[in-house]
Amino acid sequence: MARSPLSRRSLLAAGGAAAVALGAAANPSAAAAAPADNPVGTPAEALRRLQAGNRRFTTGHGRHPHQGLTDLHRLAAGQHPFAITVGCADSRVAPEVLFDQGLGDLFDNRVAGNIVDDLLLGSVEFAVQEFGSLLIVVLGHERCGAITATIDAIHSGGAAPGHIGTIVAALRPIVEPVLDQPGDPVENAVRANIAAQVAALPARSTLIAEKVRQGALRVVGARYDLDSGRASLVA
Repeated sequence: MARSPLSRRSLLAAGGAAAVALGAAANPSAAAAAPADNPVGTPAEALRRLQAGNRRFTTGHGRHPHQGLTDLHRLAAGQHPFAITVGCADSRVAPEVLFDQGLGDLFDNRVAGNIVDDLLLGSVEFAVQEFGSLLIVVLGHERCGAITATIDAIHSGGAAPGHIGTIVAALRPIVEPVLDQPGDPVENAVRANIAAQVAALPARSTLIAEKVRQGALRVVGARYDLDSGRASLVA
């Protein structure tokens, strides 16, 4: 992925501004005073950090790290997210919250159905190249509305309204083959979609594939449980 005059300065600034929308900690002053975590050096360390954060979230011991204005000022000059998320746009699946991370930790990419299209793939490649992020997490979740809409369209033979049809068209080749499997069709399709998007990232990107081959990057899939808050590896 070639760098352009816009790639570094303008997107760094835009990324820093967008991070504010993730929200502050329950005690912003305490969060701002907390020191930043030790640097993450390997994909395995990055995964362990996310898993530890999810355990804190599910047990009610979240630290809400570096989410204050002081932290934002520190990050204004540049960001170094250690992990990239490819998640669903569902309002209940916010990576910084469920992994108990803060500003500058995660490079979030969210779209209904966590679909890896060309635009999202370019965004992921940008983070891999510019920031050296060590981990990509494809984050699906139970009772996914995009998956449900796709199943409904398949069963009814109809078309989803507006541009929702674009989502259904992207998910249909993944969802349709698992509809006859035993068990809950939505759950089966959620898991199939996570696995498909995990496979698509290195298959469609030579940049990602080479980083994975070098051991500098890992791509994993996780399923988020809306009832327990747990994010479990499934791919």
